[in-house]
Amino acid sequence: MDSVAKVSEVPNFGKKVVSISGREILLVNVKGTVYALENECPHQGSPLNAAVVKDGYISCPRHGYRFNLTDGRCAEHPEFVLATFPVQLIGDEITVDLG
Repeated sequence: MDSVAKVSEVPNFGKKVVSISGREILLVNVKGTVYALENECPHQGSPLNAAVVKDGYISCPRHGYRFNLTDGRCAEHPEFVLATFPVQLIGDEITVDLG
């Protein structure tokens, strides 16, 4: 697992883009739970750092596709799955495992 940011850098309901091994990963903090997602919508590649996060989903700003923060699934379009990655908080450090 790679340490990528401090928890204090991703405020509640905030987002932060980090680069891990050449990949852009979006960190999202929802009430103290941090999620790590690929920062690119699998539909047409739109960056998700401007996406809306609500009710456990992130919505692509381009076409509104909604992806579950936990598993990356899109109920409305199951053929599109957003890559998600395991996150671990160690003190103030956020670590992400790209696998």
